[in-house]
Amino acid sequence: MANLKYRLLLIVGLLAASAWSLYPRTVVERVKRDGAFVYDTLKRVPLKRGLDLQGGMHLELEIDESKQAVANKSEALDRALKVVRQRIDEFGVSEPLVQKAGEDRIIVELPGIDDPERAIELVQKSAFLEFQITDKTQALERVMPRFDEIARSAGIAVASAVGNDTAKKSGATSLLTQKADSSKDSTGKAVATTGKDSTGKDSTAAKAVAGGLFATNVQPGQLPGQYIIPESAFSAISKALALPAIQAAMPPGKNMRWGVDSLVSGNQRFFALYVLDSRPIITGEVLTDARPNSDPVEGNVVQFTLNNEGARRFKAETGKHVKDNMAIVLDQRVVTAPVLNSAIGRNGQITLGGGSLQAAQDLALVLRAGALPVPLKVAQYGTIGASLGNDSINKGVLALGIAMLLIMVILIGYYRFSGLLAVAALVLYLVYTLAMLAGFNAVLTLPGLAGFVLSIGIAVDANVLIFERIREELDHGKSVRLAIDEGFRHALSAIIDTSATTILSGMVLYQYGTGPVRGFAVTLVAGLVASLFTALFVSKTFFLLWLNRSRGVQTLSI
Repeated sequence: MANLKYRLLLIVGLLAASAWSLYPRTVVERVKRDGAFVYDTLKRVPLKRGLDLQGGMHLELEIDESKQAVANKSEALDRALKVVRQRIDEFGVSEPLVQKAGEDRIIVELPGIDDPERAIELVQKSAFLEFQITDKTQALERVMPRFDEIARSAGIAVASAVGNDTAKKSGATSLLTQKADSSKDSTGKAVATTGKDSTGKDSTAAKAVAGGLFATNVQPGQLPGQYIIPESAFSAISKALALPAIQAAMPPGKNMRWGVDSLVSGNQRFFALYVLDSRPIITGEVLTDARPNSDPVEGNVVQFTLNNEGARRFKAETGKHVKDNMAIVLDQRVVTAPVLNSAIGRNGQITLGGGSLQAAQDLALVLRAGALPVPLKVAQYGTIGASLGNDSINKGVLALGIAMLLIMVILIGYYRFSGLLAVAALVLYLVYTLAMLAGFNAVLTLPGLAGFVLSIGIAVDANVLIFERIREELDHGKSVRLAIDEGFRHALSAIIDTSATTILSGMVLYQYGTGPVRGFAVTLVAGLVASLFTALFVSKTFFLLWLNRSRGVQTLSI
């Protein structure tokens, strides 16, 4: 009697835990409403659904060779696959599919995501981080005459150059300097800067070819190595800087990078161009962590942490350049160029200025995941609507209902009262399986529903084995109680062997499969575990409970 009581307590306890796991919960989800994405509070059963059941995005990525050819595309794609997978994992998508297709493409499936712009930007972004010292030798002024000659020879000019309006230039320079110079000391606090270079002299452009593209449109900013370009000349100067001849004429040990911001002064928009030491102090390869944050003064920022080697090198290098400006360069664009008031060690931060908190979160995510080894482009993308998913769910539930109904009719019709006890155990099996899927954050896919239906058949098979062994024992003249005990005991090895081999097969599918195959494996294994418990433990408990209430019974309806 005591043994029966503990059995019932265990069954009821697991049933209560299952009910708690499946109880609808209030969650905050990002949903699309009136054409805009908002965070909404919803109440739903905590069962995650895959791409085929809830809709989402399908992306096909390939290597972008428009700027540079890639020698070993297969190897480069393997390395890019790891970075993309890590980014998607941190993006928080449930049951994503990220896999290589052939030798030149990566397939990405994102269930529940219908914001293609953000997802595409996330997987394409290079996020290569560099820290470089800005030039304080006025190297650009020395080569500007040569740049103008090359640009004139190439026929590059500006239709309407900016005049020598000193006030306008001064205003633009001051405005851009205030924006670009989010200068920080080692604690990340903003510090003031002046409009003079490291020698204490005012920065002035060297005399260049009169009327030349660079001489007319490139004006020094208030930071060393910073230059201001009007919007009207931006396209022409960008085109000129891409010329091989100008690349060859660059000052030795220097490179040029555009800033991320453009600013307006009066009715004119200006861009910042920076001349930097080509040798970076460190790169993002030594970064171990990056987290978004909001600062009441600086706005949204990304705080980063370096590894031991990176921290040692960063401290040594920044110690050599105290009072110099250090540019933080992300994907070859200067984010900011703060003054180094002291050496910086393990921690630092990147200020995004007017960037949103989501932009800070995405930047921190890609910095943690690392830089892409090769640029990627979207070859194809599409979305799967939620209506298709709902139709799949309805058909899957219908198939599950039909299977359950047929099984109940067959069990009760063939095994009578014993079949009724098996049906009761089967209902508990359904609850336990769904609770396991919810408890382990498994994702339900369309193949997963198929695995669920298949596991029901296996669960019934276990009951059939037990009932047939009980029948044999009754035919041998044994008592009802002894026949039930012997039937369960003799069927035990066959049930365990069958279930164990199928579970091993499911584990192999999960280990080496992807996407829908994993969904099938998860539900199959969960169903098998639940079926073992209900067939061997719950069914026998029901028989023991019936025997306890029907003492001295001579027959069993089986």
